[in-house]
Amino acid sequence: MPVKFPSVQFPELNTDRLLLRALKFADAEQLLAIRSNDDINRYIGRSSVQSPEAISQFIEARMKDMADKQGVYWGIELKSTGKLIGTICYWNLNYEVVSAEIGYELLPSEQGKGLMKEAVDSVLAYGFNKMELDTITAWPSPANVRSVQLLERHRFSYTETIEGQLVYKINRITWQTSTAE
Repeated sequence: MPVKFPSVQFPELNTDRLLLRALKFADAEQLLAIRSNDDINRYIGRSSVQSPEAISQFIEARMKDMADKQGVYWGIELKSTGKLIGTICYWNLNYEVVSAEIGYELLPSEQGKGLMKEAVDSVLAYGFNKMELDTITAWPSPANVRSVQLLERHRFSYTETIEGQLVYKINRITWQTSTAE
C-alpha cells in the first residue's frame, strides 16, 4: 500500500499545548534562532552560522517538499504564546517500502517539559493513521541521550549504527500495540 501523502491543504495538528503547523515566512526570525542554536546543532551536524537569506530559502524548500510530496515539515508553536519553539518533520519518504524518517528540534529553553513528547505522539499518529506508513525511522546522534530516550519511550527500537549515527525504527504493529496499552 503506498504512502498516502497529505492533500493540498497542510495537515495542522493540535495537542494540549502545541499547534503543529506549516512554516511561514513570518517565522524567519524565530527559525533563525532555532537553526543557529549551538546546543541543537551539535547533535545534528549543522553549522550554527545561519543567515536570514538561508532561512528564507529553507522555508521555501520545505514548502516545495510539501508540494512535491517529498516531506511534511511542521513548525512547533506553543499555544500559550504563539511562539515557534521547534520543528518536527517527515522526510526521506520511501514510497516503495512505505516509510519515512522523523526529525525534530526544540529550543533548549523548552526542553524537559514534555513538549516534544506531545509533538512526537501527534506526528506518529498522523504518520501511521493518515499517511498509512508501515515504518518510521529516526537517526539520533549517540551523544543525544534525551532524543534516544524519547524514541525509546515511544517504542522505537535500535537497529544499527551507520556512519556514527544510531538508527531507530518503529513499525505500525508496534505502535498500535503501544497505543492500545
